[in-house]
Amino acid sequence: CLATLVIMLVGDTYTLINYVSFINYLCYGVTIIGLIVLRWKKPKIFRPIKVNLLIPITYLAFWAFLLIFSLYSEPIVCGVGLIIILTGVPVFFLGVYWRNKPKCVNRLIESMTCWGQKLCFVVYPQCGGAEEE
Repeated sequence: CLATLVIMLVGDTYTLINYVSFINYLCYGVTIIGLIVLRWKKPKIFRPIKVNLLIPITYLAFWAFLLIFSLYSEPIVCGVGLIIILTGVPVFFLGVYWRNKPKCVNRLIESMTCWGQKLCFVVYPQCGGAEEE
């Protein structure tokens, strides 16, 4: 969100749309790749919707063409889009990967989660006590 706010203050709306569209298409492609990998590695798990593998493979062929064309035609926009995605890496390491966090960090993350839930009306906030694993 902070990166988007900075881009909105510095650049124009057209540039922001280009950054976000590149990020969206990159995430869509990675999701389809994940679908194919799961179909290959875990073929027996329950799937409420199952499609022929030709559809995601065809989608990936077009996706790769468009992504390569975007990287060729606007490398700076794509690079900034990748930088925006990479801003989530520290958040992942602080929130998910780092298991033995000090209690003050856990309290901070819990309060930020509770605040975000209240702000966005996403989930009824259950603030008060963190569950230990």
